[in-house]
Amino acid sequence: MEALNSIVGAINGVVWGPLMLVLILGVGFFLQVGLKFMPILKVGTGFKLLFAGREGQGDGQISPFNALMTSLSATIGTGNIAGVATAVFLGGPGALFWMWMTALVGMATKYAEAVLAVKYREKDELGNYVGGPMYYIKNGLGAKWAWLGIAFALFGAVAAFGIGNGVQANGVAQVLEANFGLNTSVTGVVLMVLTAAVILGGITRIGAVAGKLVPFMAIAYIVAGLLVLLINIGNIGSALSLVFTYAFTPSAAEGGFAGAAVWAAIRFGVARGVFSNEAGLGSAPIAHAAAETKGPVNQGLIAMLGTFIDTIIVCSITGLAIISSGAWTSGESGAALTSHAFELSLPGIGGYLIAIALSIFAFTTILGWSFYGEKCVEFLLGVKSLIPYRVLWIVMIYFGATADLGFIWLLADTLNAMMAIPNLIALALLSPIVFKLTKEFFASGGKSEEPGSTPAE
Repeated sequence: MEALNSIVGAINGVVWGPLMLVLILGVGFFLQVGLKFMPILKVGTGFKLLFAGREGQGDGQISPFNALMTSLSATIGTGNIAGVATAVFLGGPGALFWMWMTALVGMATKYAEAVLAVKYREKDELGNYVGGPMYYIKNGLGAKWAWLGIAFALFGAVAAFGIGNGVQANGVAQVLEANFGLNTSVTGVVLMVLTAAVILGGITRIGAVAGKLVPFMAIAYIVAGLLVLLINIGNIGSALSLVFTYAFTPSAAEGGFAGAAVWAAIRFGVARGVFSNEAGLGSAPIAHAAAETKGPVNQGLIAMLGTFIDTIIVCSITGLAIISSGAWTSGESGAALTSHAFELSLPGIGGYLIAIALSIFAFTTILGWSFYGEKCVEFLLGVKSLIPYRVLWIVMIYFGATADLGFIWLLADTLNAMMAIPNLIALALLSPIVFKLTKEFFASGGKSEEPGSTPAE
């Protein structure tokens, strides 16, 4: 077991190392330049379409709004609370700057993913729309690239059980035991029941629950975070100064913070940014493929908001709360660091707020990733695999909540990164299609889109 741990650890060091970070940022920057920075310039258009898209406007299973909420249910999670804190702890305040840079190029990546997901989606035997990297690889790149789609689906199906199930259930169980003394077995059973009530109803029910729960939890966390920033308003200027200064110069050791080189700020800022918003990993387009949308570009403009909301808004609030409160020099890391920052500003309730937020965030991540994983399994084994997969997903929650997940976390984290490789290759190769569809859309004033899908050839 120790040898296996070492092998997976070595692979993890490669797939989350400099080459992967350069690949993710490089493809994102290439797409952003190819789109003439449209995703950044058209954020307002995206929000208009989002609110107009609360009702379906074409073929699909869920509204464009609920597709984004399903995507956000999987991305707004422990990465926003624990991931940002880990980045600041290991890379210093400058890591937040590099998270922002990752998000700005990631908006183009997420846009391209959704455009291709809708363009190349299919209908399965049950009459539901299915899509994502495995389908735009198969239908967009042709038979000679089929192995790449299979690789993505295989990595995604296995990684989902770790990153989207066991790790999330374990996080909820640990935080509720630490703050409220709740037994991990009880948490496991409650999570199983709640998850079963939602996912056995498929994407329609997942989308409906995400459409109500995600806006509520995101707004509640943002309000709490803004309250912390308001209490520390006198330190906001110096906090921002630290972010921009330490993005390009080494962070000095201070208090419980050991100091960090500029490379650490870049590495941990980019890695935690990608972990948080999942731009480039290929997970979000699986949800966007099910949207009742007018066409690919419409859904792409809505999809890119996921990265903006997740990182530019939610992660920024967490990061600035940690830095402005002075908690970043405390020596704490992960969720405990964010909890400490909120507790410093809101004594007696700050820690409990983070415990509750982390629990809700993790639960919605379990819901979102259950859909991603089942679509990967469906691609590999067909619709007959859906019910057995959902039952297995529910059972695994209990083991995640009660077991030691050291190796599972490492394996899932490794496979999660490996999902990105086939996806990024496909995005680069299919980028001319994205650019063409985008140009036609804006040249026609948004009227050139055709609803529906491109069937397999």
